Amino acid sequence: MDFESSPGVRKTVTDYFREAYQMELQYGFLPCLQVGSDQRPIYLPMEVSKIVPGQQYRKKLESQQVSKLMDSTCQRPSAREANIRQVVQRNDYNSTERSNEFGIEVDYHPTSVQARVLPTPTLKYYGTGSESLCYPKDGQWNMMKKRVVDGARVRNWVCINFCHDLQMNDVKKFCSLLVEWSRNTGVDMDVLKLPIFTARPSQVEADLSKCCQDARNILGGQKIGLLLAILPDKNGSLYGNFKRICETEIGIMSQCCLAKHVIRASPSYFANVAIKINAKVGGRNTEFANPQESLPVVSSEPTIIFGADVTHPAALDDSAPSIASVVASQDWPKVAKYNGVVRAQGHRQELINGLEDIVKELLLAFEQGSKQRPRKLIFYRDGVSEGQFKQVLEQEIPEIEKAWKSLYNEKPHITFIVVQKRHHTRLFPDNHNDRRWTDKSGNILPGTVIDKNICHPTEFDFFLCSHAGIKGTSRPTHYHVLRDDNKFTADGLQSLTYNLCYLYSSCTRSVSIAPPAYYAHKLAFRARFYVNQGSDVAMSGTSGSSSAPAAGPFALPEIKDELKRSMFYC
Repeated sequence: MDFESSPGVRKTVTDYFREAYQMELQYGFLPCLQVGSDQRPIYLPMEVSKIVPGQQYRKKLESQQVSKLMDSTCQRPSAREANIRQVVQRNDYNSTERSNEFGIEVDYHPTSVQARVLPTPTLKYYGTGSESLCYPKDGQWNMMKKRVVDGARVRNWVCINFCHDLQMNDVKKFCSLLVEWSRNTGVDMDVLKLPIFTARPSQVEADLSKCCQDARNILGGQKIGLLLAILPDKNGSLYGNFKRICETEIGIMSQCCLAKHVIRASPSYFANVAIKINAKVGGRNTEFANPQESLPVVSSEPTIIFGADVTHPAALDDSAPSIASVVASQDWPKVAKYNGVVRAQGHRQELINGLEDIVKELLLAFEQGSKQRPRKLIFYRDGVSEGQFKQVLEQEIPEIEKAWKSLYNEKPHITFIVVQKRHHTRLFPDNHNDRRWTDKSGNILPGTVIDKNICHPTEFDFFLCSHAGIKGTSRPTHYHVLRDDNKFTADGLQSLTYNLCYLYSSCTRSVSIAPPAYYAHKLAFRARFYVNQGSDVAMSGTSGSSSAPAAGPFALPEIKDELKRSMFYC
């Protein structure tokens, strides 16, 4: 490698170090390290560099590294609480100079608070009578002997295999079983009529286009209803590229499955794939058996529920745009289907740009889907820190009001809730061995809510653990209500938020945050692939359904019309 050391003079790195430092490089064949910025790069040979131990690695980790990191940091609740107590005792804060100087006394015991466990909602599946009812336990259930409440029709679907080491008979058997279990689950899926296509991971764009064209020719020009892709277990950017091409170039709904599941898929796996497909192609998986009880305020009048998130570039990226994602329900009174809109905006800009137009678009979509106009509006806003509450109140909420007034010429009834997961509060049971208050992982039960002692003394906020712990210690979600025109009681809003967590369409578990915010996050995550050509390293963003040009310095690829009004991001 050579460079211009002074105007008109070029030198190799080896010559430069020999002349400047009297150092003879031994490993000139190795690449240099880039230790500067993108604007002012600085290159150093590896052999003259030392890595200081203990530094934070801020780039994306590989999946195997993430798995090992989680295994090493995950602690059961009892072990985590014991460890925290030991750290506090060891640090002995009360003996420090500053605590004495300011007259501060630190309580070495955790704060004891009163908590309630909200009742679990009853779900309803297809059928009549008691056999259609589902009573989740510990935040989870399964699809055994259950059929989705509103099964979609899947016609003319195509299977593309990216794994050349898979036997064709195994893929055929997998497709046959998927059809069988999908039908058992209530999804009307046709038998695979087309041959199974093969494609190369290195040529995904060309091969995918050719396979789809060949499939259309065999079908006589009929529309392809679903694209099922079999991906290698370690697929790098293949997944992202596949989704980007399907959603921004071809316009076909897609579902991915890993090779390891093709070989040893279980009935529960097939059922899970079936409910994902059902939600994507317009079906509805479940609903509440008692909507008036499970959806306080929402069930009484047409109500639209929004979710929003803004995701930012990776820590070391100083130029990529931030992505704003907004979703909204469209099927009152069921609140299971959501439309989505995404926009690119300024680098690390937290407030949503062009929110008025986005909200207006989603209000019109609600009218079309629910056949009536909304009367109330609930907005779950993710990604906002406490220091940004004032900005949200002064800038985002007025944008929502403008959109509503422009359509209905009246002041809207808005309940605006900030959803926060990035905090250090953990909740432990008084007695880790008391199974009345803990699940089998040792975590507090789903539905545990706290709105005293550790909450704001005058404002409306609460901590809610809505999911069952699987690994490590559960992190409760902090909900902070910035505005409430709908006059929710604390019990009403807490119950609504918790019950919504059972309507998440991609699994048979209650999830950790309200589904509208979860969908907005997933939608945002998808756009990362659009921006970075299939990679998720540089930034996190979203996919969506906006037909208008993206705001900000970067325009997201437009989602094809065939997918804009569907939950393709599930």
